[in-house]
This record gives sequence, C-alpha cells and structure tokens, in this order.
Amino acid sequence: MRRIAWVLAAGLGVAACAASETVTQYGGADYTWQLLEIDGMAVDYEASLLLEENGRVMGQGPCNSFLATQDAPYPWINIKVDVVEQIYCPDIDREEAYLTALQEMSLVEVSGPTLVLSNDAGREMVFSGLTADAQTDQ
Repeated sequence: MRRIAWVLAAGLGVAACAASETVTQYGGADYTWQLLEIDGMAVDYEASLLLEENGRVMGQGPCNSFLATQDAPYPWINIKVDVVEQIYCPDIDREEAYLTALQEMSLVEVSGPTLVLSNDAGREMVFSGLTADAQTDQ
C-alpha cells in the first residue's frame, strides 16, 4: 500500500512540474518576437510579442500596446489578451486581426531566433527574435 501511495505522490509531483514548463523555459523569453507572417502571408506592418517567465505577455500591434497572460505548458500556448490601449490608427483592422490570431493559437515551437505559433485549424504565425543587444542597435 505504501508503494502505491509513493507512486501516486511521485506522479502528481511530476505532473505539477510539467504544468509550469511554459515556452519561456525553451528560449521564448530570450527575445522580443517581431511578427513576420500570418498564415503564410508576409506582414507589412510592425507587431511584436514579449513572453515573460511569470506568464505575462506584452506586445505591440500596429497601433497599440497590449498586456496578456499565457499559462499553458510547452508545446502548447494559450494567450489571453487582457488590456489593449485605445488609440485609433489607420491600421486598426490589422491590429484586430493580429490580436485575434494570437488568441487562436494553441501550439508553439521555438527554434533559435524563430518562434512559430499554430493551431489545429491550420493557422500559423511566424516571428523572428531580436535580442536586447540587437534592439538597442536599431
């Protein structure tokens, strides 16, 4: 009986650890992610994403900055936008498309300076990573 209890306790401990392994532990927090394309189409506007280890997500759309949260274990992602600035600009439709797409993504892959978000419906977002050093050089 003790052996069963120990196995159950160990299994629960492993499950608890796995849930905290978000994309930030696999290189996701090493960069500010610049959007390159959505669904195979290159974007002609600037949009970014910053993933922090505490699950906080910050970013910039074509018009406004935003705050969000992410709590899914890697290789999944679950971004929920909480706050968006309310400044109108001519690219507001593009911003809405960007934020909607972010919240539809369910899988994440980090490979060096490339971040790919996707979902089961076949949608995909590709980002290129900029390090803090590269950002200050711009």
